[in-house]
Amino acid sequence: MNILVTGAAGFIGFHLSKRLLAQGYHVIGVDNLNEYYDIRLKKERLKLLEKHNHFKFFKIDLANQDLINSIFEEKAIKIVINLAAQAGVRYSLHNPHSYVHSNLFGFMNILEACRHYQVEHLIYASSSSVYGANSKVPFSTTDSVDHPVSLYAATKKSNELMAHTYSHLFNIPTTGLRFFTVYGPWGRPDMAYYSFTRDIMEGNKIKVFNYGDMSRDFTYIDDIIEGILRLLNNPPQSNSEWDKENPEPSSSNAPYKIYNIGNNNPVKLMVFIHILEKLIGKKAKVEFLPMQPGDVKETYADITDLQENIGFSPTTTLETGLGYFVDWYKKFHLKDQLK
Repeated sequence: MNILVTGAAGFIGFHLSKRLLAQGYHVIGVDNLNEYYDIRLKKERLKLLEKHNHFKFFKIDLANQDLINSIFEEKAIKIVINLAAQAGVRYSLHNPHSYVHSNLFGFMNILEACRHYQVEHLIYASSSSVYGANSKVPFSTTDSVDHPVSLYAATKKSNELMAHTYSHLFNIPTTGLRFFTVYGPWGRPDMAYYSFTRDIMEGNKIKVFNYGDMSRDFTYIDDIIEGILRLLNNPPQSNSEWDKENPEPSSSNAPYKIYNIGNNNPVKLMVFIHILEKLIGKKAKVEFLPMQPGDVKETYADITDLQENIGFSPTTTLETGLGYFVDWYKKFHLKDQLK
């Protein structure tokens, strides 16, 4: 089976493509290799994927409708996993147009291709950021998410609405995944765990926002990938019990479903930093700062429907996952492999 993975050179896309190839799937990878973070890291990921005979890569921007359609037509795509997006909450304050270009125009082209080329299942990345101004925790997929606090979050909420429309109009099974602070080897350098590791090792100050009074539901990359794989051949069905007079947000009378994928165990930021210090063997120099615009104080995933529907819960502890990351970081960066 040919599976299209967009954002294949990205953090999650790379790990997912590796697992799919190991299971015998043919993976068609798409990525525009933008320079949001060091492109050399993306190319190193691709080098590993391109060692597989069943991996084919196309450098394409999702906003290019003609090229996207040509891949669907040529490769007979059956399942699409859309992970390509302009990421980052803070960056969206400075470069909002890139989010509209990638996350809205690009996703629109994926939906249209799924419509015209009879795709059997579309899985796409949403984000815990959609919970925005919500203060009730844990965040549940049954909660309203109508108050985003960043443009990035607004585009992810828009993706969910767009997907539902196509599920309703064209009977395309769509599964949206709200990821919660994904971390691990080969990760994104703009994420706190990555930049903190670098700065602690180099003796630089780390910037800790809201004066350290924050919590995150850190989720190890292997748990994210396992969740995706279990959903791969379990496309959503119409929910016959869905009530139009009391509509439940995460399902529908269309073949549509939203899941949280998080560790279901938020960790305070200062605890996270202490774990990193212990693993690195060096004390952090901390600069405490006020809350950044677009940030939220806490994320915490309710994963009840993920547990009930596919029998899955993440299992990797933060100490274990960060240990794997720090080991990778030392091997990869300290040997100057990005030169």
